Amino acid sequence: MNILFVLTSHDSLGNTGEKTGFWIEEFAAPYYTFADAGNDITLASPMGGQPPIDPKSALEDFQTDATHRFDADSELQNKLAKTLRLTEISADDYDAIFYPGGHGPMWDLTTDADSIRLIEAFARQEKPVSAVCHAPSVLLNAKDEQGQPLFDGKQVTGFSNTEEAAVGLTDVVPFLLEDELKKRGGLYSQGPDWMPYCVQDGMLITGQNPASSTAVAEAVLTLLKD
Repeated sequence: MNILFVLTSHDSLGNTGEKTGFWIEEFAAPYYTFADAGNDITLASPMGGQPPIDPKSALEDFQTDATHRFDADSELQNKLAKTLRLTEISADDYDAIFYPGGHGPMWDLTTDADSIRLIEAFARQEKPVSAVCHAPSVLLNAKDEQGQPLFDGKQVTGFSNTEEAAVGLTDVVPFLLEDELKKRGGLYSQGPDWMPYCVQDGMLITGQNPASSTAVAEAVLTLLKD
């Protein structure tokens, strides 16, 4: 199977002067889950090339077996430095799409026309669409064939308001993901803060936080096997 990973190209955390990007755990854990199951993975981003890594995700407190594996994986690091541009990508060539989180996607992928085009195409073709943590924000402007929000009336999750408050960024992010998912018709639910929580509704799979990354990937694998 061919799986498309879409990563953010945005590296500024609002007006704080701090950097953001994608969260390493949310990339590494799903990547290795898919790769170890024998799937081919393509990496893409709006601008192509090296997507920015959120520097906080490299701190010791957030390291896992998957991030340690990534740190030692020069082949994957080289691949990550050469992501394709989204303009080059067609949904026809892939069996599933996955979006790692981090705060970056809230600023660029939420409104990126090529990302929205891909999500809508995967949905039309009844292929898995998956995202974790802040990345369900990429769904906010995607529409179904009737012009309604893609997740309207569907079970969905994402980084919760309480988790955003816990990291002190409620007033920094462009919107609160939980609120926006609810506002646009999503049947939002959440588990305990920082614990794995994954929701599946048909071909749509979302995870709440970094700890949910592997569960989202495993749910996609199950769909692909079926």
